[in-house]
Amino acid sequence: MTFRVDVLTLFPGLIEHYASDTILARAAQRGVWELHTHDLRDATDDAHRTVDDTPFGGGAGMVLRAEPIVRTVEAIANLPRPLIAVTPSGTPFTQTTARRLAQGSGFSLLCGRYEGFDQRALDLVVDDEVSLGDFVLAGGELAALCITEAVVRLLPGALGNDSSVEEESFSEGLLEYPHYTKPAEFRGLVVPDVLRSGDHGKVERWRRAQALRRTKERRPDLFAQHVLTKEDEKALREFPGDEVQNEG
Repeated sequence: MTFRVDVLTLFPGLIEHYASDTILARAAQRGVWELHTHDLRDATDDAHRTVDDTPFGGGAGMVLRAEPIVRTVEAIANLPRPLIAVTPSGTPFTQTTARRLAQGSGFSLLCGRYEGFDQRALDLVVDDEVSLGDFVLAGGELAALCITEAVVRLLPGALGNDSSVEEESFSEGLLEYPHYTKPAEFRGLVVPDVLRSGDHGKVERWRRAQALRRTKERRPDLFAQHVLTKEDEKALREFPGDEVQNEG
């Protein structure tokens, strides 16, 4: 069964446009996943296709009404679950979340606009809420695309080389090591000798040391959760501070 992602939004074209290019398009062409978008305005019952209204209790902004959201959900046959609302107050989305979703058969995303959702829509039809970070966007479409791409690229066959996801940032709770390609020297900066040594075991130890050091420096919160193994300690001793070298 093909992995399915449904997105409920006021701007289905935004989702479809991005998904028609990049890795998402290639994965869809291979039959890895399929996208279904649903315009919340199609479930309105007035000539102006109104989806929002002023909040009870007063305050600035408009709130997405519960009716079009609930009607849209109820009208979709075989809606993939969980249905996740993208909200600033949701649980932080992480690589662990992406891996969990990739193990299922699909999921759905509800994109907000304005000041958010009528709480009753969340109570009645939504299974979970996630947040992309501690900031606020004009709507949930960009976050939905980030979530979708993070999950789809983990599906078998989505990438040209499935094993490449195993060494990426956050795959083991660490940031990824630095990468280099040709030329070996660029504007006085030389690629570390170990990467040109041909010693694959030594290269792996160097990469591990760099990933550990980078995580400790940039994301001490992640590093604090990582238990150093004997192999980690060996790699750090062998490469105490290898960086790109200045020539001459």
